[in-house]
Amino acid sequence: MRLRPASLLWRTFLLVATLMLLSMWAWFTIFSAYENEPRAHQLTQLMASVVNLTRSALVNAHPEKRQKLLRELSDREGIHVYAMEDDERVAPLPDKPLLVSVLEELRDQLGAETRMTLERDGERAVFVSFRIDDDEYWVALPSERIERAVPWQWIGWGSAALLLSLVGAYLIVFRIVSPLKALSAAAAKIGHGHVPEPIVDSGPREIAALARAFNQMSANLARLDSDRALILAGISHDLRTPLARLRMGIEMAPGEASLRDGMVADVEEMDKTIDQFLDFARESSGEALADTDLAALLGDLAGQYQRRGFRVNSAAAPLPPLALRPLALRRAIANLVDNALHYAGADQEVDISLRRERDEVQIEVADRGPGIPPADVERIKLPFTRLDLARGNARGAGLGLAIVERIARSHGGELHLLARPGGGLLARITLPRSAARAASASAR
Repeated sequence: MRLRPASLLWRTFLLVATLMLLSMWAWFTIFSAYENEPRAHQLTQLMASVVNLTRSALVNAHPEKRQKLLRELSDREGIHVYAMEDDERVAPLPDKPLLVSVLEELRDQLGAETRMTLERDGERAVFVSFRIDDDEYWVALPSERIERAVPWQWIGWGSAALLLSLVGAYLIVFRIVSPLKALSAAAAKIGHGHVPEPIVDSGPREIAALARAFNQMSANLARLDSDRALILAGISHDLRTPLARLRMGIEMAPGEASLRDGMVADVEEMDKTIDQFLDFARESSGEALADTDLAALLGDLAGQYQRRGFRVNSAAAPLPPLALRPLALRRAIANLVDNALHYAGADQEVDISLRRERDEVQIEVADRGPGIPPADVERIKLPFTRLDLARGNARGAGLGLAIVERIARSHGGELHLLARPGGGLLARITLPRSAARAASASAR
């Protein structure tokens, strides 16, 4: 279970809120520490005055009027005087800094034998002992004399100030994180092969400068991509016409049939290479997202290969339609099948499968060819990269797997090249269903 939030907004906000709460707790602790001594001195003076006045009144009062004096003290001031008894139950004084300080000062003023308690024989009050000759008494003050009333007004104002501070902290953090979130979303679109909308370059100077730099980078990348596609398409188009004339001339030229067939095969190979250039330049741009039945698409593709005499099998579990680019995805899977037939052998079986793993859709093309060494898996996905022995379009331009990789990423997915159990290659395209839905929403 994740115990802390993943977003920068909530992490920073919780950090600021925690620092504010710790700061308020520290100030409250400092205030309590510095306020403890003056309060203890004030309470000591109050209780010492009450004890001294009560003792003086009892000593100087006429014996017949002492009972009346005690009743007046009880009725008017809430002060009671008790004679100390041997069997009384006296609770120990709680070990609190304020009470300890008060007792120490009372002993300094009233004598070292002075005692203090908050409970006697089940009665709750502030009891302080004093002596008249050889007799010892308790004077009891109401507990309210030393208890501090809850400052609800101050607590309310403090809570309101804390709430306003937290709201202000959230707005400040949101103001900083919001442009970063927009930059993150735009960078993700670039990673998937899309051109994002320009980021609003407002806010703090540093954030605005970052947004402007990102917009410039995005524009440069889009322009480079467009120029690349235009150059490749132009070159490919210009080469098609002379290649067609060259092939026609070869077929009509006299000479050995084997030599002509070899030259025609070379021309066809060049034509296929041009097709790869066009596919790489075109990739998936320009094609709109559409609800696609992947199982039907794979079945139809396998059927085409079967009608041409290839042993291509399809085992696709039915799935709900997904928002995909069907032509681009079909081209990617066809590249994987062609790659498998070329290196495993045209007479070997190639298996196409489709299944869903949690929130991920997996398309697999498996063969029994020589496979790819694990150390070369990532390198072989790069454009114009070929292996000398096993795979990688040894007779092509080295764009087949690069095209598949780019189409997978444009759908928010990935291409994995794995060793097949028992020998061969397992090419897996993973398409997250959430990414497909998000791409559909962004397209609309």
